[in-house]
Amino acid sequence: MHILVTGAAGKTGQAVMRALVERDTAVPHALVRRPEQMEAARQAGAASVTVGDMRDTAVWRTATQQIDALYHICPNMHPAEVDIGRMAIEAAQVNGVGHFVYHSVLHPQVEAMPHHWHKLRVEEMLFASGLDFTILQPAAYMQNVLAGWQSIMAEGIYRVPYPVETPFTLLDLADVARVAAMVLTEPGHRGAIYELAGTEILTPAAMAVVLAEVMGRAVTAVFQPLDEWQTQAQAAGLDPYAVVTLRQMFAYYARHGFWGNGNVLRWLLGREPTTFAQWFHTAKPH
Repeated sequence: MHILVTGAAGKTGQAVMRALVERDTAVPHALVRRPEQMEAARQAGAASVTVGDMRDTAVWRTATQQIDALYHICPNMHPAEVDIGRMAIEAAQVNGVGHFVYHSVLHPQVEAMPHHWHKLRVEEMLFASGLDFTILQPAAYMQNVLAGWQSIMAEGIYRVPYPVETPFTLLDLADVARVAAMVLTEPGHRGAIYELAGTEILTPAAMAVVLAEVMGRAVTAVFQPLDEWQTQAQAAGLDPYAVVTLRQMFAYYARHGFWGNGNVLRWLLGREPTTFAQWFHTAKPH
């Protein structure tokens, strides 16, 4: 099978391609935004790499030629996700792509989080497309904790822009990639929508306890006010749309958390999902 992975230079795209390579039943191909990202895609196992903007119809028509299945990951927090999804679906229809797998998000029904709501619109278009499709709806990744690694190491502080008792069911990205490779290469998943969540409900405070145990040093979860977070994000050059969207997401987390049920992931993996402690034992930077 020839499988195209879009957004292939990101951590999710690379993980999916590595999982496909491990199966020996698929040839992964990559779509990336910039030429300097080509090497990362090749290192992850891409047999060929297309470079181009996902907002360009011609790029989609080229990238999806002679492709059996498509794993579509839109760039995170992209304001044009609905338009990009429409172009991806149209290209898949024109070029006869046999299976469209969409990397959505847990709880896309939440309008208060715009990037979730946009993914729901893409899901809706898939329903009406006539394509064979599968939709994966993953929760937040355990790997996201590493974004705060500098302050964890330097200060023993894990900062989060929502209360430290906010509940999450985090996922190991490697588990998500295994499921993606499975639904792309095995029969029986067409028409399915899979909510992917871990089996542990963890708060940032509880995560800090695990970090401390594994690292052998004190780590404390600390709430960071949203205005302070925004100032830092803007200073780091984060896109204005992403800043606004993330603020809305963090505000939603503060009210409701972001958690789901782990039964589907357990069933798909045929084992217990990776726990936060198991992941961090092997993933912690040195």
